[in-house]
Amino acid sequence: MLNETMRIFFPLKIVSYPQFDHSEDDRDEISPEEAVEYEDLILTAIEKNNCHFENERGLAEYLDTGTLKEKVQSLHPSVEVLRGKLWGVMTAQLSTPLTQEETVELISQIEGQNKEGWGADFKQHPINTRDCELYISFCNSGSYIIQTEQELRLELGQNGPVMGGLA
Repeated sequence: MLNETMRIFFPLKIVSYPQFDHSEDDRDEISPEEAVEYEDLILTAIEKNNCHFENERGLAEYLDTGTLKEKVQSLHPSVEVLRGKLWGVMTAQLSTPLTQEETVELISQIEGQNKEGWGADFKQHPINTRDCELYISFCNSGSYIIQTEQELRLELGQNGPVMGGLA
């Protein structure tokens, strides 16, 4: 078994409301740079949400394609700071490397989970901070581009081996 890690990155949409009594007029969209200060709270909320997975495979249980179900051993959502911005990330543990077509299919299925599956459920649960409630959408309808870690590294002008994620 290979046990290779593949990471897929995408922008988040984070909306803040004053705690308790709020309307649509009270909302503020938080930039990816501002969202960095909430990383730990968001990670805690994701971990709490992920404990409801039926097994260690996480979202890999919901993959539609047979070959992906075989090759993707686990698929877990998270967030990570890259170059001073908070990004959404799906981490896939692979038993066998994916072909280009399988990578495209995996990205498509991640997009579906972000829009209508796990991500749709996650954004319905506010994360309480000391002065606001945060709603995190793993599907930013504005500039929503899902890309592999290698593609993102090229876009950010970083080359070389991946060592513990991007700085």
